[in-house]
Amino acid sequence: MRQRRRNLLRHAQKVGCDMLAAFEPENLFYMTGFWGEAIGLLAGGRTVIIAPELEAGRAEAESVDCDVVVAQRGSAMVPTLAREAGRGSICTDCRDYTTMTSVKRLIPKARQSAEPFYSCRMVKDESEARILKRASRIIDGMFELCAKKMRAGQKESELQTILMRHAMEQEMFDTGYRSTLNPLIIAGGPNGALPHAQVTGRKFKRGDLVVVDLTLRHRGYVSDATRTFAIGAVPAQASDAYEVVKESQRLGLGAVRPGARCSDVDSACRNYIEKNSYGKYFVHSTGHGIGLEVHEPPAVSAGSSTKLRKNMAVTVEPGIYINKRFGIRIEDSVLVRDRPLVMHKFTKDMIAV
Repeated sequence: MRQRRRNLLRHAQKVGCDMLAAFEPENLFYMTGFWGEAIGLLAGGRTVIIAPELEAGRAEAESVDCDVVVAQRGSAMVPTLAREAGRGSICTDCRDYTTMTSVKRLIPKARQSAEPFYSCRMVKDESEARILKRASRIIDGMFELCAKKMRAGQKESELQTILMRHAMEQEMFDTGYRSTLNPLIIAGGPNGALPHAQVTGRKFKRGDLVVVDLTLRHRGYVSDATRTFAIGAVPAQASDAYEVVKESQRLGLGAVRPGARCSDVDSACRNYIEKNSYGKYFVHSTGHGIGLEVHEPPAVSAGSSTKLRKNMAVTVEPGIYINKRFGIRIEDSVLVRDRPLVMHKFTKDMIAV
């Protein structure tokens, strides 16, 4: 934690600030070890959590080497931040317009930027890597469960229930991702053609491909992987497209190395899919950073010039989606090393159940 704080202050200085204030829970957790409703202040050798009384006890118990200051909930926390910060220049990740207006009024040298947080968070330390690897092993176990429990006549929602019970028993939880109503993506047959399909009551049928995208949080950190299963024998086109996605993903993983541009990883996947006449059916970027958020920098996309650095954590997830027929996606979470560390070991061969 001390090293993280030194890194955070160093990046704050790059944008002209000598203090950092974290409003977003992910950044608060990264800086203090506490995830909750509070403001974190990093100022020199002191780290302060400004929390309402209902959060103060947990903040004291869960944070690492922090002073906890109690303030009234809501807008009253900002004047407390101003008192604790004093006259220095401060960088904050605050996204709320009204709150940020109050911050600037009370702290004239305040600057709105999340860059110091993301610059540090993109590169994982050893403790973060351990958690991500543990989370990935749990997800592999959930794919094993799919292979055992998935069957024709089963509803997407029934399989989600089985998987989430197992996940929670292993201390894996819903990410709370705001763009979906479901904790998982389980999409059979034509539903699989929707990359961000909602889980429904549709029953799996013989000949279906089933996209199972497991994005779950363990001890704060998100692991993300996808496998596509078959319910019995599938049509020839679906089988052909599956092999194209599988090889595309292999090529993308091979492009992951320190110094490579994110766009190079995207190109490695996309060029192969285009070469095999499925280019128009690959409708999203190749991947994204993972960590305390489901999607965080760097973006692994055609337009991203960001260079990968050792110990970044990203996904590689090419897909093919044929409208109203089927979808295929194969995804792994990867730690960037000289030889990429693929954190998921579950097979990528098509499994027919």
